[in-house]
Amino acid sequence: MGEVKSPRHMFLWSIALIYMCAFASIYIQIPGLYGDDGMVPVRLLMPKVQGSLLEQFQASPSLLWLGSSLGLEPQQALELICLVGVVLSLGAVLFGLLRDSLIYLCLWALYLSIYNVGGDFLHSEWDMLLLEAGFLAVLVAPLGLLCCRSVHGYHDSVTFWLTRWLFFRLTFCTGVSKLASGDPAWWQLSALGHHFENQMSPTPLAWYAHQLPDWLLKFAAVVVLQCEIVVPLLTFFAPIRRLRLFGFYVQMLLQLCSILMGSCSLLSLLSIALSFSLLDDDHFSTCTSQKKKKKTKSWTQSLASILSLLGELAVYFFILYSEVKLFKLQINWEEKTLSSKTNFTKKEFDEFLKLIEVPTIWVAVLSFTWEAVVAMLKCVCTRGVMSKLWSLIQWTIMTAAAVGVLTLSMVPYTSMAGGKVFPGVREAYSTVEQYHLVGAYGIQHRVTSVDGRPEIILEGSRDGLAWTEMNLMYKPGSVNVAPPLAGAHQPRLEWMMWQAAQGGHDESPWFTGLVQRLLQGKPEVVSLLQVDETQYPFSKKPPAFIKANLYKYQFTDPTEDKSHPQTWWRRVFSKKFLPEVTLDDPILKKMLEQSGLKEKFPVQPSSDTPVSQALSLMRDQVKGLSGALVLSTLLATVAGIFLVKGVLSWALGGRKPRSATADQKSKKPSDSTEKTHGASSSNRGNKKDNSEDRKGDADKSPRKRR
Repeated sequence: MGEVKSPRHMFLWSIALIYMCAFASIYIQIPGLYGDDGMVPVRLLMPKVQGSLLEQFQASPSLLWLGSSLGLEPQQALELICLVGVVLSLGAVLFGLLRDSLIYLCLWALYLSIYNVGGDFLHSEWDMLLLEAGFLAVLVAPLGLLCCRSVHGYHDSVTFWLTRWLFFRLTFCTGVSKLASGDPAWWQLSALGHHFENQMSPTPLAWYAHQLPDWLLKFAAVVVLQCEIVVPLLTFFAPIRRLRLFGFYVQMLLQLCSILMGSCSLLSLLSIALSFSLLDDDHFSTCTSQKKKKKTKSWTQSLASILSLLGELAVYFFILYSEVKLFKLQINWEEKTLSSKTNFTKKEFDEFLKLIEVPTIWVAVLSFTWEAVVAMLKCVCTRGVMSKLWSLIQWTIMTAAAVGVLTLSMVPYTSMAGGKVFPGVREAYSTVEQYHLVGAYGIQHRVTSVDGRPEIILEGSRDGLAWTEMNLMYKPGSVNVAPPLAGAHQPRLEWMMWQAAQGGHDESPWFTGLVQRLLQGKPEVVSLLQVDETQYPFSKKPPAFIKANLYKYQFTDPTEDKSHPQTWWRRVFSKKFLPEVTLDDPILKKMLEQSGLKEKFPVQPSSDTPVSQALSLMRDQVKGLSGALVLSTLLATVAGIFLVKGVLSWALGGRKPRSATADQKSKKPSDSTEKTHGASSSNRGNKKDNSEDRKGDADKSPRKRR
């Protein structure tokens, strides 16, 4: 693989942007999720450790333990961590000098601090992926902040290779889990016929995609499985550069479709950031540089090009052949449709996983070894003894770190097919597991619901007779409202309710805290449901009764629901999720005690330090704003800054249309003209003297002396 300077910078910039969105999104939701009047106060989530600061860090690695030394309560310490994360990540987005290893280490430590005390609200797959990708950014980023310059090391390709390995594990394991879990929808290739309405945050465009013909949605399911299973196996570590580019564009198209159909989730953004590992500098130089003259190739180079082309065509042919063979693709010319059906069994697929596990590991090891050896040879070829020694020291340290991460990642990767690893590797993984350096992806696959999207609908009443629904901003509620757009914002309550709809309230302890705070009318929790008071029916007085019902939602079919053309959803009642409860209900008190949310000690008043005052002032500025609005404003500000920088760069560059060399060349004729003009004017009366001078010069010439 060629130089990776440009893809490396794009990866680091993308990770900084994702950090900024993640920290800002969590900051907006802290009062309702983790505040003293929130659903699950963070002080109840922190381990009760009586001891030194080191013992507290060992129990739970989190910077929240330092909040007391600053005179901050846990909620404000959590807010401070998020704000520092936003500032650091914003600086890394705007300034290349701040895309440094130290900055990414701070961002990783800040997000790890939130993750370890965030409970169920932060234990999602994209949070775990952000921690692993963020730690890789620490290894990939240059360590040049201390010397105030950007540093490029020969080991960059070695550490950057880890992002390609992570991208392979994420994509391949996600695709494999769809079939390995035995999901009937994916085995029958009908998953996309239900996926668009079952995903966490469907967009209005998903409604239109849901109306596509069944045969086309089945074929799309085949394409998705091929893109996530076959394409990574054959292209991500291929020695042929064009195959890696093919894999990049396939995955980029897949993620863009996912964003258009299901909002801009952090998982899709992280996948795009990791996909840059398939590129190299030559891909960017061909787009920006001028066409070079074609050089004549030797017969060996021509032969290598022909073999490379044949190998590339063979891979494309194998992908198409496997798609036709494994899924029985047949074209019906009369009906103009394409039929598809899985042509293998669950047992055969499990045997395939066991068979492919070891070869993929060996391919990864060989690919990594190649990158490491090439980087070492570059270090050896460095001029100067000290430069060569320093490069080799850097290469040794970073290669050893990369080997460690690669070895640890084998534990979650081999769990996919029930493989075994050395006991020492598993012990090392258990030792550092709380730091989430590597993660498992696709293990907990959510089975696609074929009878509709389960949704929890909260209902409140003041008299227990008339009930009013309390809909959330970013989840389906009213059947007449279009699917909402959350953008880069990650609404944690909606995500948890989407997960809880698969089980019961007893499996979701946080749900009891939600009901309690709504009965109390706490504005911090109400703002998670609706920031617009006109959209919340109990904004003036909290409800006296609350219950929750489970409905099955499905997208409407315009050919069937002609009587209600404006409706987006249709729903049917499924069952009761939570019976009617009041604030003094013994059932609710028992549920709070079982969930560990019953207050045992009074809340201590917060200290009035300058930091605490500044945090309170900042909180007042964003109160009443939705997370999607804050994230959109932040991203628009970043885009505006880059636009202004681009305009200024173009304007300042427009004042210098010619280079310095061109200016010198243009000055020469004018200078010679001025000199000639000056000489003629000054020598009009001195022609005799000039002739004598020329005569003297002629006498001094070598020919004259001879």
